[in-house]
Amino acid sequence: MSRDTVTSHDVAKLAGVSRTTVSYVLNAVETANISSDTRQRVRAAADELSYVPNAAAQMLAGQRTHIIGLVFPRTYPHLSTHMFLLEVMEGLVGVAQQNGVRLLIDSVESSLEDAYVELVRSKRIDGLILIDLLLADDQSLRSLVDDGFPMVSIGWMHDDICCVDVNNRTGAQTAVEHLISLGHTRIACITNFPVTERTPSARLEGYRDALAAADIPFDERLVKSGQYSPESGFAAMEELLVATAQPTAVFVASDIVAFGAMQAIQTRGLAIPDDVVVIGFDDLPLARFANPPLSTVHVPADRQGQLAGQLLIDKIHEKSVSTHTWLETQLVIRESTVGYS
Repeated sequence: MSRDTVTSHDVAKLAGVSRTTVSYVLNAVETANISSDTRQRVRAAADELSYVPNAAAQMLAGQRTHIIGLVFPRTYPHLSTHMFLLEVMEGLVGVAQQNGVRLLIDSVESSLEDAYVELVRSKRIDGLILIDLLLADDQSLRSLVDDGFPMVSIGWMHDDICCVDVNNRTGAQTAVEHLISLGHTRIACITNFPVTERTPSARLEGYRDALAAADIPFDERLVKSGQYSPESGFAAMEELLVATAQPTAVFVASDIVAFGAMQAIQTRGLAIPDDVVVIGFDDLPLARFANPPLSTVHVPADRQGQLAGQLLIDKIHEKSVSTHTWLETQLVIRESTVGYS
C-alpha cells in the first residue's frame, strides 16, 4: 500500500480506534480526552503505514468556521439560466440562516482531479454540499470521504455520500407515459446534459422504460443532447425537426432546455401542441408562463436545498443521518400537451 492510498481509516483500523481519534491525535488536539497509550498507538500505526493527514482531515480537528459550501461543476454555460440551482440555493440559504452559518458558493472544473480537496484547503469550510456531481470517481473526493469530511450530494446518488434526490427515472417515465396516453408513438427525447458512460441519465432511462412498457421501439435518432440552456434545446429541436420522420411529441429532461425547444418549434411555423407536444422536467417557476404553459414534472428544488442543508449541519455536529433521502415528483399537465380547453 503506497502512502498516497493510505487513509485515516487504515490508521484507525490498525490502531483499533475511531477515525476521529486518529484525527485528534495526529493534529495534536490536547484538549481531547485521549490516553497517552492510545496516542502512542495511533502514532505508531501512522508511522508504520507512512500516513500523512491531508488538509481536510486537519480541518476536522480544528475550530469550526460556521461556513458551509455549495459546489457545482463549472459546466453551466449561463448560471443565471440554471433556475433549478437558484431554487435549491433559496432553500439552503434559509436553513443556513436558521442555524447561524454562512453559505459559500463556488464552482469547480470537472476536469480537475483535486478540485474538491483544493476547495476544502483554501476556503476553510465545515462541510460541502455538492450539486450535479460529475466526478463520482474522483480520488480527491474519495479522500474526503475516507477522512470523514461532512458532505451531502444533491442530484447524484453516491454510495458513500449522504444524498438528497428525487426518483428521476420514475418521474421521466410518468412524463412519457402521459405523451403515450395522448396517442403519440414517435416521441423524441432531449436530455438536460450530454450523456456518457461516466455520466448516465436516469431521466433518459425513464424515457426508455415508458417506451418499452408500451412496446414502442427505441430509436436513438430521436435522442439529442441538451446542455442546461435554452440555446442547447433550440439546437437539439432543430435537428429533430429536419429529420426524415419528425417526432409528434418530445420529452425534454429540463424545463430550461424545453424553453429553447419550444422556440425552435414555433420558429418553424409549427404549433404547440397541435403539431408537436412538449413536456419538460423540474417545474421551474417560469414553466407556467411559457407560451403555451409547459407541462412538466414538478421537482421540489427548494425542499431539496432545505433538507441537504439540515443534513449537512447534522453531520457537522456528528448526528446520525439517513444515507439516501428520496423526494416525490409530481406530473403537472398544462397546455403544451393537451391544448387550451
